[in-house]
Amino acid sequence: MAKFIVRAIFAALGLWLASRIVPGVRVDDTGSLILAAVLLGIVNAVVRPVVFVLTFPITILTLGLFLLVVNAAMIGLVAVLLSGFHVNGLVPGVLAAIVTGVTSWIAGMVIGDAKRG
Repeated sequence: MAKFIVRAIFAALGLWLASRIVPGVRVDDTGSLILAAVLLGIVNAVVRPVVFVLTFPITILTLGLFLLVVNAAMIGLVAVLLSGFHVNGLVPGVLAAIVTGVTSWIAGMVIGDAKRG
């Protein structure tokens, strides 16, 4: 459970950063941001694996670049389900997926270093 909470915190940080630097991504308030991060974690755990399997052939053909579209779709799904989180189109979704992915990657490096030390 603690691992999920830490991931949700870093997802919230990534979504907040995306809302600040990506035009077309907006979060109404802090509560919506936290709820969006938790919902994104749930969507990534439940829906994303199914979508990944269904789109695996196109992912292979695009050498993995289609995963950006899959990640953008997961962020878009969260935006559809949550009224306080808004993503206006595919390009802002892809850019938000990149920002959130980089934030999660950096967080993983920081957390991994803390565990080793």
